[in-house]
Amino acid sequence: RNDEHHQDTYRQIHIDIPRMSPESLILQPKVTEIFERILFIWAIRHPASGYVQGINDLVTPFFVVYVFEYIEEEVENFDVSSLPEEVLRNIEADSFWCMSKLLDGIQDNYTFAQPGIQRKVKALEELVSRIDESVHRHLQHYEVEYLQFAFRWMNNLLMRELPLRCTIRLWDTYQAEPEGFSHFHLYVCAAFLVQWRKEILEEKDFQGLMILLQNLPTMHWGNEEISVLLAEAYRLKYAFADAPNHYKR
Repeated sequence: RNDEHHQDTYRQIHIDIPRMSPESLILQPKVTEIFERILFIWAIRHPASGYVQGINDLVTPFFVVYVFEYIEEEVENFDVSSLPEEVLRNIEADSFWCMSKLLDGIQDNYTFAQPGIQRKVKALEELVSRIDESVHRHLQHYEVEYLQFAFRWMNNLLMRELPLRCTIRLWDTYQAEPEGFSHFHLYVCAAFLVQWRKEILEEKDFQGLMILLQNLPTMHWGNEEISVLLAEAYRLKYAFADAPNHYKR
């Protein structure tokens, strides 16, 4: 990390980690150190993309699940440094390889100009125009571009939109689904947007819509809400995935 060639990468990782959540966990010095190592090693092993903001969030669900194997309380309130060194090394290694496996399937989300995300946001727009024309036209009428809110949904795999417990439940399904992170996620995003249909149609200007879409009220969501979301996403997938022309008018 002292190599001049990698200084910018390390500096960006160092800036991004304190912005992550849950803060009570991430800001523990031992956790910060582990996350820095995971992200830095992944970045230098993947020069095609290197480190891109958003990748940092993708470590957290895996890390929390592996820590939880060794404790009986809420991870957010647990002092991770109290775990034995060997356990911490295993958690770090498992988190690294799980994140690497996830990113192998979506690396074009993070290469130059992030073409994977651009394509997925466009596909989301086309899908929503088919499944809920009223919502689509409403966003168009007030000049809301899908890229302005859905870029983050693709870049962070909805981590910034959902409580961590919901992200873990959601990703559990993605792991079990072929191309869960790269393909099924599109249908989850479409179901997620249409879920807020009533609130979206009540907003009557650009600013109100953007504030809503960037701060959707999911703080109290749990397994039940995620199960409903996933059921709707499966419905959309079976209606559209095998008939791509359904996207188009």
